[in-house]
Amino acid sequence: MTAAPVTGRELAYAFRAGASAMTAPGGVAVLLPAKQRMTGLTPAQMQTLKALGRGRPALSELPGAGADPAVTGILDDLVGRGLLTVTMRWAGTDLYTLRPFDSPPPRPPVSPDSTVVGQLSKFAVIHRVDGRCVAEHPLSWCDIEIHDAGMLAVLTGLPGVDPPAPQVVAELARDLTWAGFTAQDDAEESEFATRSWGAHELWFHRKSTFGVRAKDWGRFGPTKWAAGSYPPLPARKPEYPGPAVALKDVDLDELRVTGDALTSAIEDRASCRDFDTESTPTLDQLGEFLYRTHRNRELRVIGAEEFPSRPYPSGGGLYELEVYPVVRECQGLPTGMYHYDSFDHVLRPVTGIDNPAIDRLLTPSSLTLSGGQLPQILFVFAARVGRIMWTYEQIPYAVMLKHVGVLTQTMSLVATDMGLGTVAQGYCDTAAFAELAGVDELTECALGSLVLGTPKR
Repeated sequence: MTAAPVTGRELAYAFRAGASAMTAPGGVAVLLPAKQRMTGLTPAQMQTLKALGRGRPALSELPGAGADPAVTGILDDLVGRGLLTVTMRWAGTDLYTLRPFDSPPPRPPVSPDSTVVGQLSKFAVIHRVDGRCVAEHPLSWCDIEIHDAGMLAVLTGLPGVDPPAPQVVAELARDLTWAGFTAQDDAEESEFATRSWGAHELWFHRKSTFGVRAKDWGRFGPTKWAAGSYPPLPARKPEYPGPAVALKDVDLDELRVTGDALTSAIEDRASCRDFDTESTPTLDQLGEFLYRTHRNRELRVIGAEEFPSRPYPSGGGLYELEVYPVVRECQGLPTGMYHYDSFDHVLRPVTGIDNPAIDRLLTPSSLTLSGGQLPQILFVFAARVGRIMWTYEQIPYAVMLKHVGVLTQTMSLVATDMGLGTVAQGYCDTAAFAELAGVDELTECALGSLVLGTPKR
């Protein structure tokens, strides 16, 4: 007997990459990777979990054929946890798939009267990923894989393809809104926070930070992905032809004898990954360190613009960086996250160390330290991006990253001069920082971090 052709709308589900369920007798399952335990599951729910691990079944193919509330309930639960991909099918053809990498907000209701997709956000990017057509938005909780050219035409507003059924357009409009891919009227161009960001800058910011899109250390940071496929590049670049011009060597020992502290700091500086748990930095040392590296020395006002001055250079004299010490161990200072007020040279409390989001900052930083130890003090470098973006176009994000490098170097040298140890970190959970600091990421975002402590002798 030949199965009847599928007509109309269907939703198909599957575990997203890296997610799965381990089932056990008695209606028990453990959801991975978070190791969340579920109990009291019905036989239909257990069968559903197994089916989701084997393929991408439609709702009608699961136990109860879409009529069992226990099955639809567990699907809604898994979708709400961000563990399932959701594929829209029409007449048996896959149109698009929502691929989550974070937990979504509540799904808005679909409007049957909506036959027009809202204005696509200027931050949405459509490109090829491993042969697939994928739409991404830097601030979304999911990517959208496009399977059908008609969906791409609706998404972009380009003509030339037969329009899909109105029900499909309404569903796509709802899902684009749910995923945060649409913009309200011209809000992105009328509000300073969104107009100042370029699409390439926000996309790069989110793609290069840990904790939002990247949660798997196997695919982030120093993975040496090219080993075995490409040879490593040699440290020395091939020489240019022609006679070389000899340069005079410098007697570094003589400079040290004459008390050149800068030379000593530059030559002695090294990343410190092992810290002395018996001797932690003091409040006075932290104060000296911040005074020598980040305090505001003066404030010039030219017209309506304000120009601070700090101990390191900054493009345009704008100094957009803010420093947030996350203190675990510092003699004379309660634990917690602080903001360094560079104008008054004081620490202002932000949140306590027991805030759950603190772990999302501290735990990843331990991966660069010996034995997985947690930092004594972690400095988070955040940028009040409007300070730069008000002036510059196309280059502000690149300029801010350069400033993080300049501040990192300054802090590393001062710490060496003070007998303290540092290790710079090229990543930070920008979403965790925004939650802790109570800021809008488009207004102030974390760009990097640095660990400070007493070196283990």
